[in-house]
Amino acid sequence: MEFRLIERIRELTAQARDDVQLGIGDDAALLLPPVGQHLAVALDTLVEGVHFPRGTAAADIGWKALAVNLSDLAAMGASPAWALLGLTLPRADADFVEGFAEGFSKLARPHRLALVGGDTTRGPLAISVTVHGFVPPGKALTRGGARVGDAVLVTGTLGDAAAGLQALQQPLSDDDTRAGLRAFLIERLNRPTPRLSAGVALRGQASACVDVSDGLVADLGHICSSSGVAAEIDAALLPRSPALMALYDEAAALQCALIGGDDYELCFTVPAARVADVQADLSRLGCGATRIGRIVEGAGVRVRGLDGEWMNTDRPGWEHFA
Repeated sequence: MEFRLIERIRELTAQARDDVQLGIGDDAALLLPPVGQHLAVALDTLVEGVHFPRGTAAADIGWKALAVNLSDLAAMGASPAWALLGLTLPRADADFVEGFAEGFSKLARPHRLALVGGDTTRGPLAISVTVHGFVPPGKALTRGGARVGDAVLVTGTLGDAAAGLQALQQPLSDDDTRAGLRAFLIERLNRPTPRLSAGVALRGQASACVDVSDGLVADLGHICSSSGVAAEIDAALLPRSPALMALYDEAAALQCALIGGDDYELCFTVPAARVADVQADLSRLGCGATRIGRIVEGAGVRVRGLDGEWMNTDRPGWEHFA
């Protein structure tokens, strides 16, 4: 049964690439990294009940398992190439595998990402994906380059995924209009968009970059820690979707945007003189970029509230072992 599941995954995720000499079906894959490129590698594990709610559709799990890894490549300015999949299932469930592979491949195909190997085993539902991508030498984005005076920007909108999770946990009887808004937020939770094109566009322009997986304050804090600086952001500038603002009051929407995780937008810093050019570039890519603050001397992240006073950010974001 295991081999039939593996074969089905291979059929549904097939992607031809010249740099894959031998893919799924042997003890290891044989791959040809391009000359003159650095190899960027990232791994994430998703566990049922921790990273996605029980009952999440298999296709959504497949999409998200890949998306969170591609987002890591985006934050490094890397272009995706290959992936490995570790799939742990409570039982040999052909229907689940079919749906999972459908969602996985729907995101993989536009990026020409090839699934080149992996493993299946029995246990509580969990998925590990390792992605490999390429970035030119000296062009990788890191968390450690922010400088005092840089501007802080984010792509897209913030807080949608956290609000989508709340919508799943607290279903409400709603009219059609509000149901559509809730569906939008849930879709943002289940099928985040990795900002790969934005990451490539930021090569040579951003001084530091991170993807917003654990919450804006927490992830911007990683940039600050790695760069030896502090950040000040203005709550009034945070980009939030019409759906979020329609369904939640200002305080709740602000908390989702500041500490909610799973948005997988990019938070990055650029020299102030480059802000307009970067915003124009990312606008052409369709995700846009909003300036939300600046880098200053010191440590940590401070948030100026809507009243002009500094906010308490004692809950910085998601922690796996909290």
